[in-house]
Amino acid sequence: MIDLSKDIRSLSDFKRKTAELVERMEESGNAMVLTVNARPDWWCRTPRAYQKLLDGLDEAEAVAGIRRGLEDVRRGRKQSARRALADIRKKHGIRTRDAS
Repeated sequence: MIDLSKDIRSLSDFKRKTAELVERMEESGNAMVLTVNARPDWWCRTPRAYQKLLDGLDEAEAVAGIRRGLEDVRRGRKQSARRALADIRKKHGIRTRDAS
């Protein structure tokens, strides 16, 4: 979460106080918005915090996929695993072991 009173800085201020502001980002885990001519222009984040953001995105996408699957089941759009595997084999030309 960005703290609007501390985490929005001008690019010039960031250049002057880089070590201090990077340390603040590492301690807080917050991103920092850097402005140029009083307009937001850059977004800084530590690699660890960025990875955490990506992990959260992956989890959100997985949850959305599970919800779509559950909705498909609720609406009757389903098939057996055996049928699904047979369709995949047919689509990709995969032969079964006993059909070799």
